[in-house]
Amino acid sequence: MKDTAKETSDAEHYAAIGHNPTESGFKQALRASSVVLASFVVLGLGLGVIISAHHLPWWLAPAISLIVYAGSVEFLVVEMIATGASVGAIGFTTLLVNSRHLVYGISFPLQNVKGFWAKLYAIYTLCDESYALNTGPDRNTLSHARILWVSTFLHISWVVGTTAGFFIGASFLSHLEGMDFAMTALFTILAIDAYRAQRDNVTALLTLFSGAVGIILAPGSMLLVSMGTYTALLIVRFFIAKSRGTLPEHQIPAPENNTAVTAAQDSTTDQVKTSSPTFTHHDDPQENPHD
Repeated sequence: MKDTAKETSDAEHYAAIGHNPTESGFKQALRASSVVLASFVVLGLGLGVIISAHHLPWWLAPAISLIVYAGSVEFLVVEMIATGASVGAIGFTTLLVNSRHLVYGISFPLQNVKGFWAKLYAIYTLCDESYALNTGPDRNTLSHARILWVSTFLHISWVVGTTAGFFIGASFLSHLEGMDFAMTALFTILAIDAYRAQRDNVTALLTLFSGAVGIILAPGSMLLVSMGTYTALLIVRFFIAKSRGTLPEHQIPAPENNTAVTAAQDSTTDQVKTSSPTFTHHDDPQENPHD
């Protein structure tokens, strides 16, 4: 009975989190990522169309999506390649935009992936979507195959979508004017939406100032200089706000020394234990009915 109840409980648990350990890793990955794969193809189509609009060679579409594979920064890379930016500028911009990936490894279940090359591929193809799909409540039970297949499916769908988008753009959209402005329009809209969601006038002014610095001082490397300036200004702003005690609540660092707090908690616990009545075997009236 206990085994049956445990099996029923496990089945309900796996059903709740959408994970069936009896399925192959291939099927688990396909079921978990199917919706995301469709969105990857659609977004890839947009990137391919933009590559075509900049009159870049066709092979650049699969090459960027296969080698760079860095999400939104690929749209920036296309613009930088079209304007003749240096490799160093492209690399530094990619590092700044995707620096959030540096902390993904803390909770990504890389320990479940077996083999050096498999681990290397899982790290190489780590993106926001693969992280989200592989770090749910069941991340410690995910199989080696399931994690790798999720990463592989996402990678393939992005390459397929980008390549198809290039040929669609070259075949049907080449006569449209303004397609090369699509990326600028995209990031402008994203910036407006971000400002509406959280109206931070200081951040908006720092952004405009950083852009002006890049245009005036280094028009040929405007993006690199502007992003570097913006990052430096944000760091300075953080320390100024910290010194004034005006940091937002979610940015306040945790106290480094919790010794006093821990000691107080231990003291309170000891007092509760001391003041609580204790019963020995002979003092318990329920166990000594003859007293």
